[in-house]
Amino acid sequence: MRLLIRQLLEKIFQPGDERPLHAVPAPLILTLLVVLLAHGWLHGRQPVPQALASELYSAPSSNSLQLFALGDSTSLARLLLLNLQAVDFQSGSQTSYRAMDYAVLEQWLGNLLDLDPYSQYPLMLASRVYAETGDSMKQRRMLRFVRQRFDQDPTRRWPWLAHAVIIAKHRLRDLELATDYAKVLESLAGTPGIPAWVWQMRVFILEDMNELQAAQVLLGGLLSRNTVHDPAELRFLEQRLVELQRGGGNNDQSFVQTNRPKPTIHRH
Repeated sequence: MRLLIRQLLEKIFQPGDERPLHAVPAPLILTLLVVLLAHGWLHGRQPVPQALASELYSAPSSNSLQLFALGDSTSLARLLLLNLQAVDFQSGSQTSYRAMDYAVLEQWLGNLLDLDPYSQYPLMLASRVYAETGDSMKQRRMLRFVRQRFDQDPTRRWPWLAHAVIIAKHRLRDLELATDYAKVLESLAGTPGIPAWVWQMRVFILEDMNELQAAQVLLGGLLSRNTVHDPAELRFLEQRLVELQRGGGNNDQSFVQTNRPKPTIHRH
């Protein structure tokens, strides 16, 4: 088709033989228009390219990746993470996360995190990208992955577990799961550089569960440990404790909106 168009154009516009448009035979112009219209019609009928979830092949083992890295594990991890993301956006069409094999996806994320333990990107993808699917089973799988990997480097990986708390509470509406994850974050109480709201999340979730007595005990315990040093924050928590003692509850909607973890990527 393209060759035919080219031949027609060369016949019309021959080098050194410039002619006005009205000098070109009408049948030749008509033929060219028909060819162009036919080309556009055929192109429009071609099926839209689809990226297949099956193209997410099994991940090499951590040991194999270390061998392939040839001493530059950081660069290889970045390259493979880009390749992993390309699976769900290929040829101009986005694959639904519902169609992806999350067992294989978790294997890739875990092995790439082993390859470059200082990278935050695999956990960011798990909590803020792949956990955004509407499939609750796949969401839970990604949250479990984040929880399991949190223990390896808590002071660097807390933003992703904090985000997992928010997803469990507001997306999955599983307050027990959110409470379990928030309880893990309490181990960071008083850690330099960790915002106080991170290890206070369970108090607000207990309030939502109407477990006011438990929230009161927990908040009182946190205050007694002298882990809060900011005067304004200390006054706020003391006020919340007084409200709990009076039997008043409050949801944490404003807390989540104003204290949501920022997806900053920190590297060693």
